[in-house]
Amino acid sequence: MTKQYETEFIKIIENDIWMMDILSVVRDLQLKDCWIGAGFVRNKIWDEKHKINRTKLNDIDVIYFDTSNSTKAFDIKIENKLKSAYSNLNWSVKNQSRMHLRNRHKPYANCNEAISFWPETATAIAVRLNFKNQIEYIAPYGLEDLFSLLVRPTPKFDLTMYTSRIEKKRWKEKWTKLKIVIN
Repeated sequence: MTKQYETEFIKIIENDIWMMDILSVVRDLQLKDCWIGAGFVRNKIWDEKHKINRTKLNDIDVIYFDTSNSTKAFDIKIENKLKSAYSNLNWSVKNQSRMHLRNRHKPYANCNEAISFWPETATAIAVRLNFKNQIEYIAPYGLEDLFSLLVRPTPKFDLTMYTSRIEKKRWKEKWTKLKIVIN
């Protein structure tokens, strides 16, 4: 079933001109181990499954992994570059090489490991466009929950924070077919 999800996943993104343009702009930054994740990916698939054109994104989460320059100031510099390309979007750029400090974890090895600590399995997915114009993705928990519309916590995320997040997000109001696991 994984190959079927992978093919469908890539096709959905490739067929979205706006997403491909965003991915191209981020790719051209030439950051190490760089991806766009969270709602950018999750919402698109949920929208497809609910036959919704496009829900508004709170932000676009750009992540990368570079131990040679892990300052917040550098992230802001990148955000400003992205704002010059798309000023109407709220960019959130985070070097995952320092996020372990905020989260009180051991240092992460790469972006794939870093997103394994994100709240939901359907959120812990990221994509990028490589220099051959092909979609690549990372999904430490696979794509099945995303396509099954199953919202459940990742094994590494705090359950109290997860429950609070689910209540605040109110996703079921937008995407009525979601199955949300609380425990």
